[in-house]
Amino acid sequence: MNAAPSTITLHPLGFIHSPFQSVQGMPIQTVAAAGVEGWLDVLPAYRPALRDIEGFEYLILLTHLHQAVEKLEVVPFMDTCSHGVFATRAPARPNRLGLSIVQLVEVAGCRLRFRGNDMLDGTPVLDIKPYVPALDVRHTERIGWFQQGLAQLPTQRSDTRMGPGPDHPD
Repeated sequence: MNAAPSTITLHPLGFIHSPFQSVQGMPIQTVAAAGVEGWLDVLPAYRPALRDIEGFEYLILLTHLHQAVEKLEVVPFMDTCSHGVFATRAPARPNRLGLSIVQLVEVAGCRLRFRGNDMLDGTPVLDIKPYVPALDVRHTERIGWFQQGLAQLPTQRSDTRMGPGPDHPD
């Protein structure tokens, strides 16, 4: 087997424009931000990659959490106990990768307007994938500590516990 590369280089394909300039008070998941709009300005070099994207209602945005810190254990926003970061959706994680499922509202050239914004202004987007329920939805009853924490989701907002400025909380 080949050894994994010690460095992986990724380049943003665009940037999020958001009303959120600070992590404090942000929704902690896109489902809790259903009415919050934002837009993604895709860099012109990637315009051909947007062909046919208007045919999808939802998109998966993979982002670089550019203001997050890296931690291996965290107390997530919907709990009071510490967990390994891989058992959470906290932004304070190795590689600082984020995932947001957003509702596509409009495509205008290289601009994608969407709802369900839980990202800070200026968040770099690394990839866009269409959300397809038949491929992406899994039904399960085993959701770990989230079983108790989900009741808090509609009103829970981010704070500073993940460090100085994470841009995609819990």
